[in-house]
Amino acid sequence: MKKTIVSKEYQNLQKDIIALQENWKKSINPDSINPELDKAAMSAGVPAAALTSINFEISLFLQWIEEINVLLSKNNPELEPKLAGVITLLNEETVIRWIDEAFSFNSVYFASFAQENGLDEWIPQFLAETALRPYLQLTAEKIQHEVTHAIPGAGCPVCGEPARLAVLEDEGKKVMTCPRCLARWHAKRIECAHCGNDDHNSIQFITIEGDSSNQIQVCEKCTGYIKVIDTRQYLSKPSASMLDLNSIHLDFVAQEQGYQAVGEIKQTY
Repeated sequence: MKKTIVSKEYQNLQKDIIALQENWKKSINPDSINPELDKAAMSAGVPAAALTSINFEISLFLQWIEEINVLLSKNNPELEPKLAGVITLLNEETVIRWIDEAFSFNSVYFASFAQENGLDEWIPQFLAETALRPYLQLTAEKIQHEVTHAIPGAGCPVCGEPARLAVLEDEGKKVMTCPRCLARWHAKRIECAHCGNDDHNSIQFITIEGDSSNQIQVCEKCTGYIKVIDTRQYLSKPSASMLDLNSIHLDFVAQEQGYQAVGEIKQTY
């Protein structure tokens, strides 16, 4: 089994962040999340979380931002001055905007916010996304029984995260899993998560020498790829977010060979 290229220090930081998020999730009133699932909309690829009424508690969100800042500063003291003023920039209106833009992956908004406020570009979106995830994960837990499959190209059926990770379980059953909200859904062993292609001739698998548990499934039709991890070889199974992080070398290999995390159908004339 190939060791990850991610440093032990960064792995430990991510584990600490996940532990924080697990604690934060316990602070959320379950009644503040009310799924209003529209099967027709979901069949059209609308993420279930976008159809869910979520009552965000602004004070909790601000508290979580402070806690993640403390953790990041403890892990890397050089970040402390960069993070020190962030909380003063956040009022209720801004927090609501952060939540909306994080949910829709609006990196342009966060880059602009960072530039306007003299912050490193990664900081606002990282903080907003980290604090948003407990709500998305609790939403996924509430509706997991309704999540059986995904619409190709629509990403995670709960939160819309681009599909990029599958695990092999039991007798080789392929289960897509979302590192963001932790939702899971079944998929055909030979099927592109991006375009739905199930032609054996144009779905290929790239393997890494000395890495028996990991593969990259690539689609020649749309040039999309996903990572496929055989978790049957793990003594203890990491969370989807840790699996995603520790298999980042597969992303590098796929992208170096011209494949994309979000596939695009090739145009033919």
